Amino acid sequence: MASKKDKKKNNNYSKLKIKVFLQTMGMIVLAFAIIFTIYRRFWFGRVGDWIVAFLQNVFHLDYMDARNIYQYGLRENLTMIIFLAGAFCFLLLFWFSLSWLTRYFNEIDQGLDKLIQGDNKEILLTAEMAPMERKLNVLRQTLERRELEAKLAEERKNNLVMYLAHDIRTPLTSVIGYLSLLEEAPDMPVEQKEKYVHITLEKANRLEQLINEFFEITRYNIQQIVLEQEEIDLYYMLFQMIEEFYPLLSQKGNQAVLHSDENVTVYGDPAKLARVFNNILKNAVAYSYENTKIEIFAEELPSGTVVVRFENQGKTIPKEKLASIFEKFYRMDEARTSNTGGAGLGLAIAKEIVTLHGGKISAESEREQVAFVVELPQKAKI
Repeated sequence: MASKKDKKKNNNYSKLKIKVFLQTMGMIVLAFAIIFTIYRRFWFGRVGDWIVAFLQNVFHLDYMDARNIYQYGLRENLTMIIFLAGAFCFLLLFWFSLSWLTRYFNEIDQGLDKLIQGDNKEILLTAEMAPMERKLNVLRQTLERRELEAKLAEERKNNLVMYLAHDIRTPLTSVIGYLSLLEEAPDMPVEQKEKYVHITLEKANRLEQLINEFFEITRYNIQQIVLEQEEIDLYYMLFQMIEEFYPLLSQKGNQAVLHSDENVTVYGDPAKLARVFNNILKNAVAYSYENTKIEIFAEELPSGTVVVRFENQGKTIPKEKLASIFEKFYRMDEARTSNTGGAGLGLAIAKEIVTLHGGKISAESEREQVAFVVELPQKAKI
């Protein structure tokens, strides 16, 4: 049984169907009206005599033989002859009317040309092609929106590359400066030497982080994410991740706490989902207040969905920024502080991976609480 949506699609071109039907019927009526008029005015009582005379003159027949040929060969098949003549006339009229029908295709062709050329003006078609007009304009708007998004993403990317290039100079200059001091003063006191070595190592680590961000930006545009799915022990994955983040958490006095049943499982790519949770937890650590808890909740819903929720205490994210937080190259810390400066790809990649798994990812923030929620199907798609 056809759905309401299918019926609506079938009725989209009802005006065009009616117009084509009426024009076709009009051509049929006109064709037979022409033949009937010709028959009544020229054939009836005249053409018969002309045919008989033609047979007599050309084939040298006598009057009776010529009349019999006309009578039995033509007159008794007059209905069929009129029908064939009407059909021929209809086809002739239909041939000339094709220019009217192809006008619609020409309009569509012109509309597609505008899309190809990037013309931002609204596409207008005749009333009968209103459904196609709507679709072409929706496509035009979609292309415009994607083009704008691509330009903004490219602009953000270029800005990030510029910022990263600028930021690299600072730790690099420090590394060179302290190494030069160590080289120039070999008899430097041990305590001062240790201090300079420690600072140099910190700056070198920061330099490595910035260089890795360059590679991350490049990889994002060329990588194709392919999933290798299997059943995953989600509890163990999250517990292991918290253990790995312990040194980073302890630097700010933070603590990650997992609230989950030990039997929670999910179907997905373990390496890709680990990257999703890693990116979210890394973001939570970067933006959490010091000496606060980061709480992770994982539970299975009766609907067959697994929900993983990361909550941390930090600066409230404005609603207008929440809408853009999963866009690639988008960064919350516009000033690019050295502690939290990143390429702005972590959450964008997380969203892409979650979407490929058939899930959803979202963010919430109010009253200095920030939460990231990941919803994933527990079982494999059939």
